[in-house]
Amino acid sequence: MMDIKTQVQGLDPNVRARDIQEFIEETGNIYEALAVISKRARQVAVDIKQELHNKLEEFATSTEAIEEVTENKEQIEISKFYERLPNPVIIATDEYLNNNLYYRYAERKNDSD
Repeated sequence: MMDIKTQVQGLDPNVRARDIQEFIEETGNIYEALAVISKRARQVAVDIKQELHNKLEEFATSTEAIEEVTENKEQIEISKFYERLPNPVIIATDEYLNNNLYYRYAERKNDSD
C-alpha cells in the first residue's frame, strides 16, 4: 500500500463544492456514500496522527524540569509538513471519487427471520 503522504502530494488541500451526482453514482444513495467517506476519513486521520507521533518520538528527550522546552528545527519542519497535508475528509473524498476505496456491506438480517 502506498504511503498517504506520497499519495496526497498533488491533491488540492482546499475545500470546494462538489456535484452530488458524482457521489451517488457508485452507491445510489448520498447517505451511504457519505458514510463510506467518513469512515475512511477517520482511518486516514488515525494513520496520519500515529505516523506524526512516531516521527516526533524520534526527537523526544526526557528532561527532569518542566520549564526546559527545547525546540528542534527538524521537529518544527515535520509538524509544518503534516499541517500542510489536506484534511482527511478531502483525502477520503478524493479516494472515493477516483474509485480507490474498497467497501462492502455487512450481512443484513432479513425481516422475515
